[in-house]
Amino acid sequence: MKVRNNPLLLHGFLWKMPKGGDLHNHLTGAAYAEHYVQIAADQNLCIDRKTATVSSEICANRFQQNATDPCAGQFVSAACAFRDPTLYRQLIDAWSMRDFTAQAGDQSGHDHFFDAFGKFDAATHNVGDLLAEVAGRAARQNEQYLEVMLTPGIAAADGLGAKFGWQQRPGESETAYFDRMRQELMSGGIPQIVTDGRVWLDQQEQRMRELLRCGQARQPGGERSGERPGCDVTVRYIAQILRGLPKEVVFAQMTASFEMAKQDKRVVSVNPVMPEDAYIPMHDYDLHMRMFAYFHKLYPDVKLTMHAGELAPGLVAPHSLQDHIRDAIQVAGAQRIGHGVDVMYEDDPPELLREMAQKKIAVEICLTSNDLILNVRGDHHPFPIYLKYGVPVVISTDDEGVSRSDITREYQRAVENYGLSYPEVKRIVRNSIEYAFLPADQKAKEKQKLEAAFADFEHEIANPRARTAAKEAE
Repeated sequence: MKVRNNPLLLHGFLWKMPKGGDLHNHLTGAAYAEHYVQIAADQNLCIDRKTATVSSEICANRFQQNATDPCAGQFVSAACAFRDPTLYRQLIDAWSMRDFTAQAGDQSGHDHFFDAFGKFDAATHNVGDLLAEVAGRAARQNEQYLEVMLTPGIAAADGLGAKFGWQQRPGESETAYFDRMRQELMSGGIPQIVTDGRVWLDQQEQRMRELLRCGQARQPGGERSGERPGCDVTVRYIAQILRGLPKEVVFAQMTASFEMAKQDKRVVSVNPVMPEDAYIPMHDYDLHMRMFAYFHKLYPDVKLTMHAGELAPGLVAPHSLQDHIRDAIQVAGAQRIGHGVDVMYEDDPPELLREMAQKKIAVEICLTSNDLILNVRGDHHPFPIYLKYGVPVVISTDDEGVSRSDITREYQRAVENYGLSYPEVKRIVRNSIEYAFLPADQKAKEKQKLEAAFADFEHEIANPRARTAAKEAE
């Protein structure tokens, strides 16, 4: 029996297969809801039963009035979920896409997905804990590299941007205004914000290493007494720009993020996030592309991957589908595209696809989230068209916690839906390192590591008895 003909055998094969890297991974969306319940309980945060939202402030106010029973009423301690199965179930369902089915009058998958982030947001601040979860899960599935999207300790830039506002003078060119605003932001505190951000990132990585017990020797007790999976995963960061905020805040975030990426080699890219179809991201899209082009010229060594084309017919007006991917490439200078779902609705898609293939602009394919958010799946997804035109593709998770997925199931979906052969899958895995935003020397090491992993994997598949004998000899 071929493993592709049996979902469980296919999953087992793909689980063990080396999978290189995940280049499109939102950290807060990658953590599973179960972990957020635990974090909320550990931090004595409160749950609003009515909205399934975590809030420390509401809980504090409520307890001032009546602290006799923290599990009674609308506002309860998060720890109550551990002794209230109904509450626990409601939180998991509200904070993820578990068992979600849209019915008449209910939320769409799109809205349920994005609304989940606001509900668990108060529990997302222990970034080191989230990194440990995601790196550990990656290691168990034979991933070796992660590019994780987060705000790398530079949230103070938001307030600085709001303080300056948007003050382009009559007759002042856009480039001149960008120059002036950037100088004002740099003089107003961006350097210190970046310095503080680097310290913050150090702290989060230290917390991750502590939780994974990195550097601890393994004792006779086994894995629990030594390092946990994840310590050997190379983790890099993509600074996310919250494009749904006012333009002065977006500009300030870019100023801090590009400067951070210049100074700290752990930050390998900058990327705009938040729903592409929302009002501000749509209204300011062209402006945002020009902003990215401006900063990319100032910081040519900072790589760009951009959410573009995470849209579908009916979600937005038809004209909104015609140029987002093209402008991300031709205006902003994107070197990778996140999602790219609406490519066949762009103006002259064959020409755009040929350009992407010629320039080797990889597309980060996120099959599960495209299904859940956009209702785009199967033959309606452009994944096989990208392959046909020779556009490099990488398989990614997007928000594996919210989607209730993981990298193995993303590959399984690709194989089952599009009939990929093993050589095709292997090529996509190799792309995940080839198109990673790493310096040449580090990328070469990751490539060597991947090829060694494939050699071991293929030897094991071809010689299962030898592996069993080796295990018994340990």
